[in-house]
Amino acid sequence: MTRPVWITPEQRYDFGRNHPMAPDRVRNTMVLARAFGILDRFDAVEPAPLDEAVLRAVHSDRYIEAVRSGQPHPDLGIGTTDNPVVPHMHAIASNVVAGTVEAARQIWQGGRTRAVNIAGGLHHAMPDHSSGFCIYNDIACGIQWMLDNGCERVAYIDVDAHHGDGVQAVFDNDPRVLTISLHQNPLQLFPGTGFASETGGPDAEGSVINVALPQDTSDAGWLRAFDAIVPDALAAFAPQVLVSQHGCDSHRDDPLTDLTLSVDGQRASYRMIADLADQLCEGRWLALGGGGYSVQTVVPRAWTHLLAIVAGHDIDPESEVPASVREELSGVVPSMMGDLGRAVVWTSVRSGWDPASRIDQAILSTRRAVFPDLGLDPEF
Repeated sequence: MTRPVWITPEQRYDFGRNHPMAPDRVRNTMVLARAFGILDRFDAVEPAPLDEAVLRAVHSDRYIEAVRSGQPHPDLGIGTTDNPVVPHMHAIASNVVAGTVEAARQIWQGGRTRAVNIAGGLHHAMPDHSSGFCIYNDIACGIQWMLDNGCERVAYIDVDAHHGDGVQAVFDNDPRVLTISLHQNPLQLFPGTGFASETGGPDAEGSVINVALPQDTSDAGWLRAFDAIVPDALAAFAPQVLVSQHGCDSHRDDPLTDLTLSVDGQRASYRMIADLADQLCEGRWLALGGGGYSVQTVVPRAWTHLLAIVAGHDIDPESEVPASVREELSGVVPSMMGDLGRAVVWTSVRSGWDPASRIDQAILSTRRAVFPDLGLDPEF
C-alpha cells in the first residue's frame, strides 16, 4: 500500500453557536488521532483553491451565486434553521469540496491508494439547494471529477444514520456510479427518503441501493445488514474506486438519531470497507467524514479508528484514551477507545433468515428490490 494522504481539513465549517454541526468534531478528532501517532502515518496535503468548474459540474449557477451572495434565499435552503447564513460561506464550503476533489485526484492520478478528508462527507446538498447542514456536495463533486477524468465505475457507500440523498440525486440515472446507503428508516428520520424501492433511474436501474433499518438497530443488526447487501453488490458492480462517507451519528449516544451502534460496531464497518477496497478496487479508497453530533464522546473516537484503518494501523478498542487528550477535551472523552470491552458479535444471514426480524425484513426488501437488476439472487 502506498503511503495514504491526509487532506488538511477545513475547520471553519460552522453554523454558529448551538448549531449541531460543530467544527469541534474535526478539531477533537485531530487531537486524539495525533496523540496515537496516526497522523504521522499520512502524507499531509493542502488542497489548492477550487476550480469552480468542478463545483458547476454538480451545482447550478443560480445556486452557487446565491451562496456567494451571503444573503438568505430560503427557497434554495439558505438562511434556514438547518443552514443559516454565515460569513464566508461560499469560500469555506468550497474549501471542503477542494479537499475531497484533491483526495480523489491523489487516488485517480497521483498514484495513491488511500486518501481521507475528514471534513468532507456533506451528503445532503442538492444540485440546486442546500439541505441538512450541507451547502455544497463535496462527495458528488469528487466522484464527478473522477468520472470526468476517465474513471468508469465508482462505488459509494454511505454509513451515516441519515440517507445519502444528495449523492443519490446527482447520480440516480448514471450507470457509472453505484450508491449504497444504510440508514435509519426514512419514515422516522430526516430526510424522509431512502426506501428500498428507490433503485435508480431508467438508464441506471440497479445503481441505487438503500437499506432502511428500524430504529434501535444495534451493532449486530447493522453489521448483519451490511454483510447481506454490500459485498455482493460491490462484487457485481466491480468498481475501480470505492468512496465512503462515515457519518458516526448511528451511535447510541447521538442526540439526533435513533440507532444504537457502539464505536466498536462502527469500527467494524470501517474495517469491512477497507477490506472490500483491497479485494475489489486494488486498494483505491477515498474515505470522508459526515454526520456525528456527539462531538466529544463519540466523533473523535470513531473517526480516529477510521483514520487508523485508512493508515493501515488499527487501534485496539480496548486501548486507553491518553490522559492528555481527556484533559484537553475537558475530561468528557471516555477512558477507552471502544464501548464494549469485548469483540463485536453478529451473525450472517447466510446462516439462516429470521422472518420475524425487522432487520431481516429490511434486508430482504432491499435485496428483492435491486439484486435482480445486478444479476444477483435476492434469496441467496
